[in-house]
Amino acid sequence: MIQRTKDTLIVCGHGMVAQRFLEELVSKASIPYRNIIVFNGETAAAYNRVQLSALLSGETDEESLPLKPDAWFARHGIQVHQSEAVRAIAPHNSTVTTSTGKVYSYSTLVIATGASPARLGIPGEQLNGVMNFRDLNDTRALIELSQSQQRAVVVGGGFLGLEAAEGLLRRGMDVTLLHRSGHLLNRQLDPESGKLLSDALTGRGLKILTSTSPIQVLGQESVRAIQLNDQTLITTDLIVIATGITPNRELAQNAGLACGRGIQVNSQLQTSNPHIFALGECCEFNGETFGLVEPGYQQAKTLACVLAGTTKGAAYQPSETATRLKIGGIPVFSCGLQAPDEHTESLISQDITTGGYNHLLVRDNRLVGAILMGNTSQGPWYQTLINDNVDIQSFRAQLPFGKPYCEAAA
Repeated sequence: MIQRTKDTLIVCGHGMVAQRFLEELVSKASIPYRNIIVFNGETAAAYNRVQLSALLSGETDEESLPLKPDAWFARHGIQVHQSEAVRAIAPHNSTVTTSTGKVYSYSTLVIATGASPARLGIPGEQLNGVMNFRDLNDTRALIELSQSQQRAVVVGGGFLGLEAAEGLLRRGMDVTLLHRSGHLLNRQLDPESGKLLSDALTGRGLKILTSTSPIQVLGQESVRAIQLNDQTLITTDLIVIATGITPNRELAQNAGLACGRGIQVNSQLQTSNPHIFALGECCEFNGETFGLVEPGYQQAKTLACVLAGTTKGAAYQPSETATRLKIGGIPVFSCGLQAPDEHTESLISQDITTGGYNHLLVRDNRLVGAILMGNTSQGPWYQTLINDNVDIQSFRAQLPFGKPYCEAAA
């Protein structure tokens, strides 16, 4: 039986971006929906995924993760169905079918299904002990395994792989990190800062192999070793794959919505169906997909305005998003261009005593990139200069020293 209600908003997925969208929507003076229903495939309501690395390393506990208490959803009349994902969308009659077989009708549908971990596509990847580090259940499993296993290999030197490696290292495991690029965080850092980070982490006991890739996982039922492209064998009890994400577009694709790498949307986050919207990691805008939470938050704000009709002409416009993280106690900030070209100038400063490193990239008297390690306090200001396309000519010489010096010189 189809459960029909008028003016119903259904949200598929309940991650951080979906929750931010709900918060933005209910903050509006007029909400055009009598019913808001959220279908969440996970067992827990929206939680802070950014803190999973702290949970893995033992710096926090699960009680700190939920974004809102149950009372918040009750107060705003939002129904949340845990462990019940939407399995099919029928745009022709505006219904969804969930994993329990129930069918619900909607007037507006928002798809926020996130992304799945990318796979290596190598033999042996299906063996027990080959894990991801993506959600709360993954984190719980890694914590449990760290109590009985001694050796771990983490594949991927991006921020997720580094956080997994650091967490397992702090749990007392012997950890080797593999990265196919020549330096860590190659999408955020330049080679010099990548090497500085590598040296610091090596000093903490992490084994790091760059410019290398695995070609197969060895074992019978459980993993016993991993073989690299130079034929090196590393024995291990656990392998964590952290090599990127793939947008979860299948739900939309099976419903006939236009998809590229992700679910294609316009500047109002509207899909090829006028009553269906998408946001976060699952969506694609102007050929771009999104792996950070900040663009998703910007999309959430835009979509709430669009659906509430509070801002005429509300449109999502991507801006340069900064990466802010702390690996092994080392703050890292990166925004904009991270590799110089023939049209940029590099302003580089390094503090040998503290290990601090700044690399600012300038083009036509505009800051277009900033890479900071150690002291990252000026990062947000550099991000503003980049996003606002500020002419820095009057304080260019003081730029590496930060905002106070530049304001004095301007």
